[in-house]
Amino acid sequence: MRTRVKICGITRPEDAAAAVEAGADAIGLVFYQPSPRAISLSRAAQIIHNLPPFVTAVGLFVNAAADEVAEVLKSVPLDLLQFHGDESPAFCAGQGRPYIKAVRMRPGVDLAEQDRLYHSAQGLLLDSYQPGKPGGTGATFDWERIPASMGSRIILAGGLSPDNVEDAIRQSSPYAVDVSGGVEREKGIKDAEKIRAFMRGVERANR
Repeated sequence: MRTRVKICGITRPEDAAAAVEAGADAIGLVFYQPSPRAISLSRAAQIIHNLPPFVTAVGLFVNAAADEVAEVLKSVPLDLLQFHGDESPAFCAGQGRPYIKAVRMRPGVDLAEQDRLYHSAQGLLLDSYQPGKPGGTGATFDWERIPASMGSRIILAGGLSPDNVEDAIRQSSPYAVDVSGGVEREKGIKDAEKIRAFMRGVERANR
């Protein structure tokens, strides 16, 4: 099965276009103001308006209140929500959209238990753990920690780049991979050639 790809932290229409042209299945828009990749509602709506059919628009939130999520959804027609904080299963399931739940791979985390708790999620996004940072650390974690039986539920993130994505997929067989900083020339600004190189790495792993 082909590994799906999400390019996250899109802030410019031209970067969304580069991701789509390279073959990405989804783009991620960050609605978390402390992030250098945070985006305004008007810019997010503009980017989604220009997406072709069958490219999923994902909105990333970190411990946002329900009214904040609702306010975004009024202006931005997101297909999928990504919760990257300490949101409860009930909160995640109650926002009116399908969702994925990020799990920071801190020592001792029980992925099977997280999967049971967030059974209503479309999948679990596994990210590196760094105290005080909800994501975007640029660091990898030990991919061997992912149980082989859970591959179809896993979106692999955390420090992926054109240089390591092929190995990451071969080792962990995730349903999808998620990249942000690994395809940037500076924070929040994507590099079209790095996106294409990342997609080539995914293609090699799928041969």
